[in-house]
Amino acid sequence: MSDKLKEECGIFGVYGIDKSVYDPASLSYYALFALQHRGQETAGIAVNDDGLITCYKDSGLVKDVFSKDILDSLSGADAAIGHVRYGSAPGADERVNAQPLVVNHVKGRMALAYNGNINNAFELREELELSGAIFHTTSDTEVISYMITKERLTAPSIEAAVSRAMTSLKGAYCLVVMSPSKLIAARDPYGYHPLCIGKLGDGYIFASETCALDSIGATFVRDVEPGEIVIADKDGLRSITEHVGKQKRGLCVFEYIYFARPDSVVDGASVHKARVNAGKFLAKSHPVEADVVVGVPDSGLDAAIGFSNQSGIPYGIGFIKNKYIGRTFIEPGQAHRKDIVQIKLNVVQETVKGKRVVLVDDSIVRGTTSARIVSLLRDAGASEVHMRVSAPPFLYPCYFGTDIDSRDKLIANNHTIEEITDIIGVDSLGYLGIDEVEEIADGCPKGFCIGCFTGEYPSEIPQSIKVDKFQYKKSEKNQLTIENK
Repeated sequence: MSDKLKEECGIFGVYGIDKSVYDPASLSYYALFALQHRGQETAGIAVNDDGLITCYKDSGLVKDVFSKDILDSLSGADAAIGHVRYGSAPGADERVNAQPLVVNHVKGRMALAYNGNINNAFELREELELSGAIFHTTSDTEVISYMITKERLTAPSIEAAVSRAMTSLKGAYCLVVMSPSKLIAARDPYGYHPLCIGKLGDGYIFASETCALDSIGATFVRDVEPGEIVIADKDGLRSITEHVGKQKRGLCVFEYIYFARPDSVVDGASVHKARVNAGKFLAKSHPVEADVVVGVPDSGLDAAIGFSNQSGIPYGIGFIKNKYIGRTFIEPGQAHRKDIVQIKLNVVQETVKGKRVVLVDDSIVRGTTSARIVSLLRDAGASEVHMRVSAPPFLYPCYFGTDIDSRDKLIANNHTIEEITDIIGVDSLGYLGIDEVEEIADGCPKGFCIGCFTGEYPSEIPQSIKVDKFQYKKSEKNQLTIENK
């Protein structure tokens, strides 16, 4: 588990556009750039050209996976779906686990891209394997595809098969499914992760975030409702709502705190404004006398602005981020590993030297990165460092798509706030309150998943999850598990 949360995956789909004006593969390419923050391990695009579905995917960033020649080979299609991946299990960055997943079955062809975590995927896969199914990946996506194709044998349509499969899937998921004649989007009944609908000319777009719509000039139409299945075909747009309203809403609140891009609007609420609101709450509940407020790039910047606006303490640019270091950055030897943070972030000494600094960040996971950032400020001459965190303390695992897989490595689970203050080397430390975090998103329907803070989750959680749930080991002692304690 890294010292920062890792993002969710990003999904995209386009159907029904004027091919003489727009190319679905190119639109997917640009949209995936906009969603790159949600996953940097693999990228892929599948296209539907007159009923023939082809796909290209590989490990790496979007710019590295797709050359001009590859995009040209995918051009001229009728529809497309795309995916950028972050995987929470060992080996998830391997090419075999890249998406979209293309399936040929007795009823036709299908391509699927998915974001989330299916809590009963291991049980479903075991059941399918006992009936003769053969799996080639270690991804939940293949389990979902099997469930849909299994239901398609008796269902009257692909969308009906998706609806039937959803009754068996437990956990968090957003899907885009492309058949030879349709594009389907589905969101789990709790709405753990965002999914929106856009329009471009006469065509329809599905995307994880509105920033992807903006990147290709599409107009936002609305969000996909939790539990809703939306179908785009030759007759336009329609939806299946049999799963809508059956469960309590549970959008992951970290979409606002960290995951989503600040220029996105998620379930009716501006991400930027939500982070500014979090900073304002922090200034009210944890005031401090200081000379300057700085944020940790990128998601701490908006909250720092909010803290500054509310407190009246001037906002300053405290760090410059190296934008050319991705998640695939090769760490040097142990002797130099402590300098990685300084390679990624450099302090603007003019902003902090001789000053009392309020440092605003989105979270503290293990605390090692926070301690290093505080050390950088001290080395640059900051006389005091007061840290404010735009999320409550992490105390419990996440079962729905992030990589908080154990309580053991969570610093707030093992230490008091006073102890954490000493460990990371700050003069004071303040977290956002539980009540406050539920109020940051103006305009969003009430109901968030804040289980990583409280231990109370919107949906049922498993008693034990295998982190490497599809990677069988010879020795039981090597099996990594998450125990619900």
